[in-house]
Amino acid sequence: MGERFIEVPYRMLPAETLDALLEAFVTRQGYDTSDTEQGMTGWTAQLKRQLENGELLIAHDLETETTEVMTLAQWRAFGRDLADDEEEG
Repeated sequence: MGERFIEVPYRMLPAETLDALLEAFVTRQGYDTSDTEQGMTGWTAQLKRQLENGELLIAHDLETETTEVMTLAQWRAFGRDLADDEEEG
């Protein structure tokens, strides 16, 4: 994905920032926050475990200055879509 995107190690982020990113991911993915006993906190705890296990990653777009949490499948699909766009352009 060239030099536009970088992976951000989640351990480098302040706890509040990481929680905000994870909450945005939960909301964007349409998770039911009433599914866990702890609501949003339960989801963010699960996502932190997934980050620790390498199932999720945090990517920063240097061009748009946005940061997103992605699954590995989303990251790979995003890379393919981006490569297709670059070939067309």
